[in-house]
Amino acid sequence: MIRAEHIVKSFDGRTVLDDVSVEFETGKTNLIIGRSGSGKTVLLKTLVGLHEPDSGDVWYDEVDFTQLGFRERKAIRKDIGMIFQGGALLDSSTVEENVKLPLDLFTQQSEAEKLERVNFCLQRVRLENANKRFPAELSGGMIKRVAIARAIVLNPRYLFCDEPNSGLDPQTSIVIDNLIHGITQEYGITTIINTHDMNSVMEIGEKIVYIYRGRKWWEGSKDDILHADNPELNDFVFASAMAKRARRF
Repeated sequence: MIRAEHIVKSFDGRTVLDDVSVEFETGKTNLIIGRSGSGKTVLLKTLVGLHEPDSGDVWYDEVDFTQLGFRERKAIRKDIGMIFQGGALLDSSTVEENVKLPLDLFTQQSEAEKLERVNFCLQRVRLENANKRFPAELSGGMIKRVAIARAIVLNPRYLFCDEPNSGLDPQTSIVIDNLIHGITQEYGITTIINTHDMNSVMEIGEKIVYIYRGRKWWEGSKDDILHADNPELNDFVFASAMAKRARRF
């Protein structure tokens, strides 16, 4: 479980997050949605510690992450997996080397143990024979799958995903969604996904948080969202559906 309590964050005098409190549930895909500039990306980065809140606290289970020092946070960061929007692979490193990187940084395992774990994770994302390939040789969907393998190589308790379907075609997006959802359920991870993809919302959104102008404006399940009595949310859903339809043509 990850819990945000009364988070406030400003940049250059402009409030981006305004008293946001929300709890993200263990073993579920928790989605943060909202228009560009709404604050959803800042919320995700604040939860993971890439931004420090001006006020408020972020809790990982019973630990107040906000109050920890750098060394104390390292223990929790070992339990965090992160999937960045563009994949963020090292271009000069092979797939195997990219996935192994967290093991090199955070464990004392032997090379044989590391390779065994890397191969397991690559098999889990259906990239068994890609070890020696470089990112430039991969498709966009394969890059995202390598990023997922790297994110889970330390067997994390918490998984953060920043627009994991960005730039992908609809079929590949479904593959990525199903991978993330399946891993979440299989390992009981607290997964938080920042997305504008309504297909992801309706397919894998077990808990959905809608951010509007820096505030938590609505939360509920995918079953609730189409019947929500919330004009701003309804406008967002309608606009997203129309944009998706336009892209088809």
